[in-house]
Amino acid sequence: MKIVFAGTPDFAVPTLQALIDSPHQVCAVYTQPDRPAGRGRKLTASPVKELAVAANIPVYQPENFKQAGDVAQLAALNADLMVVVAYGLILPQAVLDIPRLGCINVHGSLLPRWRGAAPIHRALMAGDAKTGTTIMKVVKKLDAGDMLYKCECPIGAADTSSSLHDQLAVMGAEGLIAVVSQIEQGTVVAEPQDETLVTYAHKLEKNEAVLDWRKSAAELDRQVRGLNAWPVAQTVFKGEVLRVWRAEVLDKTSDLPPGTINCADHALDVATGNGMLRLLEVQLPGGKRIAGKDFLNAHQADGSVLGL
Repeated sequence: MKIVFAGTPDFAVPTLQALIDSPHQVCAVYTQPDRPAGRGRKLTASPVKELAVAANIPVYQPENFKQAGDVAQLAALNADLMVVVAYGLILPQAVLDIPRLGCINVHGSLLPRWRGAAPIHRALMAGDAKTGTTIMKVVKKLDAGDMLYKCECPIGAADTSSSLHDQLAVMGAEGLIAVVSQIEQGTVVAEPQDETLVTYAHKLEKNEAVLDWRKSAAELDRQVRGLNAWPVAQTVFKGEVLRVWRAEVLDKTSDLPPGTINCADHALDVATGNGMLRLLEVQLPGGKRIAGKDFLNAHQADGSVLGL
């Protein structure tokens, strides 16, 4: 089949690579326009564009599909199917109607739970026991199309958004290839989503990074893992922002006020609203990520209160 691929970030790369390696023809790639990135704010291509260019696949980067020329350009490709993975644009109906066999999407959650922009982070922060990938038909309503494939994976105690992201990206690519074969053979089965079970994974905001030590150790641990590697959980230590990359819940309690550091075990242990949280890896402005024990070797922390 002739396939148009639309995607932008790292999450989409394994699926594009799987299609390139398949018997099908990726006739074009759509991705977001190059954006300023890094300290120099240099215009930077998306990870999907980099792969497409390396594979000699034509790349198109419309700001949106409001221009008739962009829609006509897509139609001229005469594609059988469009595959969308974290493209970053809501596709209008005029675009969805172009491919002969429609548009399908790889999404990083077990729909209908966690429709929207940040499904991996929200599943972790909510304490879900499992997540997965869903491949669905693309419809105009956000992530609401019929489901064609689902694959589950457990969320482990040490999982972060970064580790789950990489795992789900590969799972989604594998599932997509299976679904494309089913579509080609006419054997794919579509399952409507149960609208009574819908939850939304709203976009992450930077202010969600601040740790509230009045919460339980378990909640704070999920927050740390859910915000790794962006925007990264943070607190304040002696007037400076302290980023918390990794932590673990301790099997002990404390009578200390929330946010108080206890270094009795030569570890960066913090009292919370319920239980103790050990900070395993932290970072001060301008510094490297270091182990909590190494932080204690360089800073007098015992009895200090975080967040002030």
